[in-house]
Amino acid sequence: MRNDSASLLLNTSLANSTARHTVSDYLSCLQIVMVNTTLPANIGSAARAMHTMGLSRLTVVDPKLPIDETSVSHAAGGSELLTSATITPTLESAIADCQLVFAASSRSRHMPRPVVTPTQAAKIMFDFIDKQTALNLANNSESPQAISKPNIAILFGREDRGLTNEELAYADYHIQIDANPAYPVLNVASAVQVIASFIFADAQTHAQNPDESLDDVNPVQPILDVHLRQQWDEPAITQQQLQQLIQRTTDLMVQRGLADSEHLKSLPARLSRLGSRVQLDQKEYQLLSALIAKLSKH
Repeated sequence: MRNDSASLLLNTSLANSTARHTVSDYLSCLQIVMVNTTLPANIGSAARAMHTMGLSRLTVVDPKLPIDETSVSHAAGGSELLTSATITPTLESAIADCQLVFAASSRSRHMPRPVVTPTQAAKIMFDFIDKQTALNLANNSESPQAISKPNIAILFGREDRGLTNEELAYADYHIQIDANPAYPVLNVASAVQVIASFIFADAQTHAQNPDESLDDVNPVQPILDVHLRQQWDEPAITQQQLQQLIQRTTDLMVQRGLADSEHLKSLPARLSRLGSRVQLDQKEYQLLSALIAKLSKH
């Protein structure tokens, strides 16, 4: 279990540091999520990679084998991350309170999401942390110690087949590492190491130059333009809220005869992608929830 007093100190640090966050402040908002890992040794190697790059929050979803002595031996100096790691039965519970989710993926999928490089991902993360922290502080100016820090997850899949399409659909962005196109497959711990190294490098730069614009980064060129909301007047919704909204919308469409409950096909995935692209805030979530509730009664 994580130390609640340490979390409170971090929140206080974020609140009091309105002009500039430290590298540690930024990195503490990120959690590495390993899904259905087969070998305990790989969990240990990932912990070592994280510790080397200043990351401390590890979540393991439904591992095939528990963390054991091989995990500890491979973690080396990062064994403390294994002790504090969160073990969850489902990916949904692991990211329920996250406002932004990335997933490491080496190939395009049937339902594509915006694809970014590790460098672009890091800049998106830190820009998001800056804006969310400023907004949370503005909304809790009388008690800054009570603000919650932004929570961002980076998903890594199984050793043999990565993340499923359903799991990738939870991500707002997919991170792809430049590699040999004939074999762009990294060991999961190696993928953690590579992405974490880009994050750590950019955290140092961003902490010194927090006003650097995302527009200065080489733009991503997906088929659909990706819009990064520059200003929020309300905090972003969590993944749990997004999934609830998707389920309620799906249920309403079935109720209204707009969808067949036995043949939903890609409807939930398309609604998920729409939600990620729109980037709903709390007020927008409340408005849509009220609308769906009203329509469901008639």
